[in-house]
Amino acid sequence: MFVCYLDESGVPENAGTPYFVLVGLAIEAQRWKTIETEISSLKAAYGLQGQEIHTAWMARRFTEQERIPDFDLLPCEGRRREVEQRRMQHLLRLAASGTRKQLDAAKKNYRKTAGYVHLTRDERLELIRQLADTVAGWQDSRLFAEVIDKQVVYAQPNLRLPPFEFAFTELIQRYEYFLRHRGHFLGQELLGFIVQDNNETVARRLTEMMIRFHREGTRWTDIDHIFETPLFVNSELTSMVQMADLCGYAIRRYYENGEADLFERIYQRFDRTPQGVVGIRHFTAPGCSCRVCSDRSTPLKP
Repeated sequence: MFVCYLDESGVPENAGTPYFVLVGLAIEAQRWKTIETEISSLKAAYGLQGQEIHTAWMARRFTEQERIPDFDLLPCEGRRREVEQRRMQHLLRLAASGTRKQLDAAKKNYRKTAGYVHLTRDERLELIRQLADTVAGWQDSRLFAEVIDKQVVYAQPNLRLPPFEFAFTELIQRYEYFLRHRGHFLGQELLGFIVQDNNETVARRLTEMMIRFHREGTRWTDIDHIFETPLFVNSELTSMVQMADLCGYAIRRYYENGEADLFERIYQRFDRTPQGVVGIRHFTAPGCSCRVCSDRSTPLKP
């Protein structure tokens, strides 16, 4: 049995980021405890026991750290104390003379990054790299992703499905194909289910879609190896959704900023067949020569 953890990076609306990414990280259910222990041990080594790994927030610059003399030489508690003191002073200044929007943005930033302030940016980036390498080392796991170029999608006169629902349908199909073909290779029936980061705006829609897939199939395949509808969980409490978040961040940064390091670390985990990489698709205009578009049509070397 496999469990596929889904998370998104970017927003599906035609605003903000130019790309929307939906990613699924499928692991063998019987290996869950071992994998969870690996992630927990890495987090503990950086003093992040019980903290959510939200990659985008971890990777940011914390400018108040850069203003503290010899910050990297301070002990962890000293780092935290110095940062929290400066953040409180900043909030007080904004409350006195800033705008409500500035104050709310600062509060959100500080709330989302509070668990990481005892780590330098180099330490945070190193942890992210180690986590990516850990995911890459799970040989029996698979990654699936739909990478949507929103400029191309929204230029279409008649959208059959909004980007989130379109990406969800594509991932469900790839997961179904993987379970079917992997089970055939092993000589046994493989089943799987889906765990999705809780998103109240789409939870009902995705549940309804999955019910319809079970009843009618998708445009291209019946759904026979995925059971139930998605289970929605709080990402703060689920390490595997956090690792899906890391993968989504790596993919989107690769396409939006040309940052290849994290992407290359996890790339080997995308599902593939002898005909090429099938676990990830770049939905864009024809003629793209990025690695994904090239590898999807390039047979693997014997």
